[in-house]
Amino acid sequence: MTLPLLTLLIFLPISGVFFISLIKSEDERNARAVALWISTLTFLMSLVLWAQFDVFNPEFQFVERFLWMESYNIYYLLGVDGISLFFIVLSAFLTPLCILVSWTVIQKRVKEYLIAFLLLEALMIGFFCSLDIFLFYIFFEGVLIPLFLIIGIWGGERRTHACFKFFLYTLFGSVFMLLAIVKLYGETGTTDLTALMPLHLSFNLQKWIWIAFFLAMAVKIPMWPFHTWLPDAHVEAPTAGSALLAGVLLKMGIYGFLRLSISLLPEASQFFAPFIYTLSVIAIIYTSLVALVQTDIKKLIAYSSIAHMGFATLGLFTFTLVGMTGAIVQMLSHGLISAALFFCVGMLYDRFHTRDISSYSGLASLMPVFSIFFMFFTLASIGLPGTSGFIGEFFVMLGIFKVDTTFACFAVLGIILSAAYALWLYRRICFGKPMQSLAEMKNLKDLNYQEKMILSSLAFLILLLGVYPKPITNIVNRPMRKIVELYKVETRASISSARLSF
Repeated sequence: MTLPLLTLLIFLPISGVFFISLIKSEDERNARAVALWISTLTFLMSLVLWAQFDVFNPEFQFVERFLWMESYNIYYLLGVDGISLFFIVLSAFLTPLCILVSWTVIQKRVKEYLIAFLLLEALMIGFFCSLDIFLFYIFFEGVLIPLFLIIGIWGGERRTHACFKFFLYTLFGSVFMLLAIVKLYGETGTTDLTALMPLHLSFNLQKWIWIAFFLAMAVKIPMWPFHTWLPDAHVEAPTAGSALLAGVLLKMGIYGFLRLSISLLPEASQFFAPFIYTLSVIAIIYTSLVALVQTDIKKLIAYSSIAHMGFATLGLFTFTLVGMTGAIVQMLSHGLISAALFFCVGMLYDRFHTRDISSYSGLASLMPVFSIFFMFFTLASIGLPGTSGFIGEFFVMLGIFKVDTTFACFAVLGIILSAAYALWLYRRICFGKPMQSLAEMKNLKDLNYQEKMILSSLAFLILLLGVYPKPITNIVNRPMRKIVELYKVETRASISSARLSF
């Protein structure tokens, strides 16, 4: 295509920022309409990108290359493959839903709120398009700014503490990433990801750069023990902020592992794989146990997100085709399911103004439509066959069983625990006799048309991906095969020897 489609995808939300800034502050209706139309148009353009994508080509497509900093040989370099394509579509799909969810909830500084979301969308898409690691870093860091503002201005009572904790944690990790990029540039003279991938760096250099990248990505995911910022951020963020944080931003860390650590540092990645397995299994089990004792619905879902991301990192470092494909499917699935769950919690909070689990009981008789949607998303979260949650976890478990049955057995325990806390939450909220405070509420309404439309669109995609994942897995498999060929690790013995050497 002659059009710079990726640049248009990045700058279309930025054009919305410009148009909204021209609208008068009191004209909130038009500001919302512009944000919704621009984000919807961005999503439609992402579908055009998908339609034009050559599914049989494992290489980067729609490549745009412009010399940005001539003196330093740094390029404005964009491109997508079968892996990044779906994260772009996911980012573009969730943004208009977040704007719809916020339509009547956000009443103060509406213009600024919408500007922050459109800017966040542009940065997320730019991140998944970047093929220059310096540009990659700029987008990686850039998302902190609008999300910091979204939590800090429109968040809950402890929003200041939560947003600064989030910012400082992620900034700390990113400093090491910048140092690693500078070191790579000093050794190779380029920041072009496609030029760096064929190069063979010394094992000692790979190890130090891998550690630096690990610190950045582990905080962003977040992995245990770098996870403590996430529950606070989720609890204090507005509903739409939590949905995008869990739906897209957590995936940036795992995507960074794939693009930088695994693609550029194969020997170090294989060496540290047992270390990743250990942290992933601890995250799966520990955060699931912590989720069991939570009293805040949002905090429980936040801890469950950490556990689900543990499955993704576990699958990614198996270096098997089925495990790595499962990690991508798990991330896409979690992006849809977690966003849906946070939307459900936001809809409850808008009606009852509490997230305390003990304040709810018997909602199935008061809000039957909501309870059906919430049950579906809860079952999808625990991996019910026929939903996307099952496909991702099943592929990951196949991958880890191929390389180490011990870690696989521990991961299975996490699946059991996820069923425990998720079903416990649903039973507490939706079953039983309605509490007096809820039963006496006047004008209590079930989901309105807009809320049904939002949740139905997510439920449809979760079901479609669970029943027929082939259109996605076929596209993801092709670039994944290239990465797997770097490792030639398909047996349990090879991984076990790496663990012993570690």
